[in-house]
Amino acid sequence: MPLIRYPILQYAYVVNDIDSAMREWTETTGAGPFWLSRNHYGRQHTYRGQPWNEPLHYAFGGTGPTHVQLIQQESSTPSIYRDMYGPGEEGFHHVAVLVPEAEHAAEVKRFQDAGFEIASTLWSYVDVAYVDCRDAIGCFVELHGANQTIYDLFDLFRRSHEEWDGVTDPVRVRSTTSSA
Repeated sequence: MPLIRYPILQYAYVVNDIDSAMREWTETTGAGPFWLSRNHYGRQHTYRGQPWNEPLHYAFGGTGPTHVQLIQQESSTPSIYRDMYGPGEEGFHHVAVLVPEAEHAAEVKRFQDAGFEIASTLWSYVDVAYVDCRDAIGCFVELHGANQTIYDLFDLFRRSHEEWDGVTDPVRVRSTTSSA
């Protein structure tokens, strides 16, 4: 059985300018509308086992059954994003799967038992772990715990894309986030 046992629902990219990236993704792929969260702080965020507390800009845009996440880190502080891309660089970073909350710790352990390091953890309505799978598949794997709040959020990205005319309000600000 493969290590990733749940559907990949998110493809994430590190970008230099989130505003330009949202526009380019919409114009090129039709992704959107984007749900934007500026200066997002992850709760209980760690990087390589140490506390990590830097603001990030996140944007989530529907593409159908999956969505893209755009991530901008303005600082050069070491992070899982800087592990792959230095300041001024950008590109594909991770895939994400939703793991039922009750199974999250066991899923993280399965990856560790297979020899993969946990690069970062945080709390985003539930536990989240980023597994360093770059040697195997060239990117990180985000094991995002899932509860009704997360299912509803991912459903918002999907539904808003389905209902969107491709033009109106291409960027929408998230009024509530897990860092609020």
